[in-house]
Amino acid sequence: MIFIHILSATILVSLISLIGIFTLGIKTKIFDKLSILLVGFAAGGLIGGAFLHLLPEAVEQSKGDIVFFYALLGFTIFFLMERYFYWRHCHDGACDVHSFTYLNLIGDGLHNFTDGLIIAASFLTDFKLGVVTTLAVIFHEIPQEMGDFGILVYGGFSKRRALFFNFICSLSAVLGACLGYILSGIIENISLFLIPFTAGGFIYIASSDLIPELHKQKDTKRANLAFIAFILGLVFMGLAKMVG
Repeated sequence: MIFIHILSATILVSLISLIGIFTLGIKTKIFDKLSILLVGFAAGGLIGGAFLHLLPEAVEQSKGDIVFFYALLGFTIFFLMERYFYWRHCHDGACDVHSFTYLNLIGDGLHNFTDGLIIAASFLTDFKLGVVTTLAVIFHEIPQEMGDFGILVYGGFSKRRALFFNFICSLSAVLGACLGYILSGIIENISLFLIPFTAGGFIYIASSDLIPELHKQKDTKRANLAFIAFILGLVFMGLAKMVG
């Protein structure tokens, strides 16, 4: 019965990734103008998620400075992966789909996988704790998934393709939950590495790819609105921290 609760909770969390479906009815020209705001929101969400959620959680679980080593490792690995994607997909100077879209999918997949592990561990500890944890995950997933969808579309994906890949990526939470249920005794050791590693990846994507995109905006009004969206992303993650 506990496994059913874990599975149901993670499937519900995965469905949050389809929040972008509400944009399908928006005209392309209008959405293109809004996409930079979603990128700003996503940058704030990733930075806020890393510094307000993932790293503090990892520090709380750890007994040493190894957390920051794993975060630096994540930052470096994502740097190397982008160099690979950039060379492979954009080496001729033309790039239909920007490399940061793939990095975001990888980072989000790791994050969702970790969420699945955490949800499984919570339900295995106590049913009420599992419910509270699931609600907390949903609360911080809503702004993050909005941002992730915006990143994919801004990076060159069609809206339908972005929805599909975002949903497929979100299913890693189910995989994490199943693995967590099977290997319940070593969840803490797995998450001790994955949580800060993912934080490092999020910091890299936000600082190296998304924020530079915001700086490219020549229109002062749109640039200011994008910065406000960035702040809102931070605020949402801060509120999620308070509620969680």
